[in-house]
Amino acid sequence: MTFVPEQSGKNAWLEKVREIVWQTPVVDMHTHLFPRRFGKLSLTGMDDLLTYHYLIAETLRVLPMTYDEYWSLSKERRADLIWQTLFVERTPISEAARGVVTILRRLGLEAKGRSLAELRANWPDRSEAGYTERILDLAGVGQAVMTNDPFDPEEREIWLSSVSTARPGENRFLAALRLDALLNDYGSLPVRLNNWGYRADSVLTEETVAELGRFIKEWTERMRAVYVAVSLPDTFSFPDGSTRSILLERVVLPVCRDMGLPLALMIGVKRGVNPALLEAGDSVGKADIRVVERLCADFPHNKFMVTMLSRENQHELAVTARKFRNLMVFGSWWFLNNPSLVGEITRMRLELLGTSFIPQHSDARILEQVIYKWAHAKEVIAQVLVEKYRDLSEAGWPVSAADIRRDVESLFEGNFWRFKNLKL
Repeated sequence: MTFVPEQSGKNAWLEKVREIVWQTPVVDMHTHLFPRRFGKLSLTGMDDLLTYHYLIAETLRVLPMTYDEYWSLSKERRADLIWQTLFVERTPISEAARGVVTILRRLGLEAKGRSLAELRANWPDRSEAGYTERILDLAGVGQAVMTNDPFDPEEREIWLSSVSTARPGENRFLAALRLDALLNDYGSLPVRLNNWGYRADSVLTEETVAELGRFIKEWTERMRAVYVAVSLPDTFSFPDGSTRSILLERVVLPVCRDMGLPLALMIGVKRGVNPALLEAGDSVGKADIRVVERLCADFPHNKFMVTMLSRENQHELAVTARKFRNLMVFGSWWFLNNPSLVGEITRMRLELLGTSFIPQHSDARILEQVIYKWAHAKEVIAQVLVEKYRDLSEAGWPVSAADIRRDVESLFEGNFWRFKNLKL
């Protein structure tokens, strides 16, 4: 099927693009999800959704209660307060609140006028063997990449036990080795590393460097990680003589290069701007794009997947990606995951990079969040693609359904796998 302006109106374009977008499974290449075998780390259900940190921050702006009073409550009671505050006393118009409404609708639950007790009682049975797969199918997610921290005591024990063996239906979860503790707080690690059998010193001696490399390699192999990742502050600089800089250059980058793994850099977090909000207290800062330029130029045989948290960084990041084939731009991360910004950023990237980027990841922490995050993102991406295909058609290049399908498959899954397997 070929679309031309004389034959296909705006609605026909939107219908065809939306159909292809919704039919194409995605590799959700950055989430905080866990399959059920990870026990308490696997978050799911109404109370976990409502006590997500986006909704906590929104609620505590207006709730006549101190932070300490709020945190002293049980999770169920905190969920009650959030539902009452954002869904009963107010219209759930924010993106995070609308997301809950979208989830409920997709699960066949009526939201408006319902009590939280009713919604809890009518929630689908999460103990069913196929529940996780059902949620991923509803979201159109073929595979989800976890965030896996080998320094987290609870998660570490799961990986070291036989329980870490995937159960039927859980092969849709892939691992990513997260190294925030190593690169952002190395001083706290040598004692633990020594207890685990790695000869690590607070001073980065040759032996320590070798042992840290061994640690990363062994954990990457244990998890079968598809990439290595770290979240970095807006002040991140390289090279600057810091422990983080030395560890990157002498440990992380050589291991990633040797194993052919991309290093995902998520840059721009300002931690604990309001400590009283606990996990909801982080914020955003503009980072220096020159650090990405230096890394890509100085390490041409390393692959970097980069997302930046500040809106102000998005244009220069896309321009930088035009200059380096070892840089893959991905997602509208965290505070950027709002339809107005997803549309703006996706449109700009298409104009600068064609289809050679990864437009979105869910960053979901609670299983059911993938439903709304992909429903909302796919709708925006479809609308932007319609604009661009119409512009191209009017310029004299007819666009076929096969063209659209190829492009969407690249954006949603192909670009990730091609970049992961890229030889430099």
